[in-house]
Amino acid sequence: MSDSSQKHDIDLIRVAVDLARKDEVDYLVWVMDTPIPQEVLTARGLKKKLVIATTSDHLRGEYAVQGVSAIQLPGFPYSRLEKIQVTIGAGMSTGAFRTGATAVILSGRPRPEKLDTIFKVKIGEEIDQRVSYEFLKSRSGIPAQLTEVLLNLAIDIGHHGKEGYPIGSILVVGDTTAVMEKSRQIVMNPFQGYSEAEKNIMDPDVRMAIKSYATLDGAFIIREDGVVLSAGRYLYATSKDIKLPLGLGARHAAGATISRETNAIAIVVSQTSGAVRIFEGGQIIYELQSRPRMGN
Repeated sequence: MSDSSQKHDIDLIRVAVDLARKDEVDYLVWVMDTPIPQEVLTARGLKKKLVIATTSDHLRGEYAVQGVSAIQLPGFPYSRLEKIQVTIGAGMSTGAFRTGATAVILSGRPRPEKLDTIFKVKIGEEIDQRVSYEFLKSRSGIPAQLTEVLLNLAIDIGHHGKEGYPIGSILVVGDTTAVMEKSRQIVMNPFQGYSEAEKNIMDPDVRMAIKSYATLDGAFIIREDGVVLSAGRYLYATSKDIKLPLGLGARHAAGATISRETNAIAIVVSQTSGAVRIFEGGQIIYELQSRPRMGN
């Protein structure tokens, strides 16, 4: 590391430490796969606020021995913002963070790693988030980390569509055995033949693939651990007493029905408006209005 970059890192660390010492700050979060500087570990009064997020089993184990709270991140090639979002989701899911607390977060570019980013955020509030993931976790049982990734993906599909054209989609998550029994394949499954590690939605490349396949008819079926089992799945809509708001069509009826007849949740992206609706037990439990599309 050059002298100039070393000085830059130290300056950021000093700012973060000064912020973290304030009474209103609850956590100082290090989101890097490089060891945290010793001056942070030994800073007076900060150890109880310190949280480490890393993909390294070795580092996580070392911090645990020292009594420092550590979050294990999946080893996917996240951007710095994605890694921070995943860290917050994982911390909320495991109880490392509490909703409404204030965190100072240190992170940086991923490859090669270089500390260059500092955030001060409220846990559970917006870093391009639209809902309370902790609420959805408590309702659906889906881990908050996975819920966050799924909803950000759905919002992205609803906002951007494909090549500027609006597209709709259904993401069905959980209770996959029952969901597969109440559906059938209507196109060739593009996820068939890949290992589970290669088709986990926590991987940004898999999310890019889903955005490409969102133009296919049918639903995506996703397991509780994030593994995408199928795309292009037709959902049998057999419940006659599903009641939907006016203007919602067959895609929403299918999402409502599958959530009514199984323990899955269905995340439905509207093709006409880009809005995202989450169904559980046949009911809409959250509705996320789309951001305006550029040029539309």
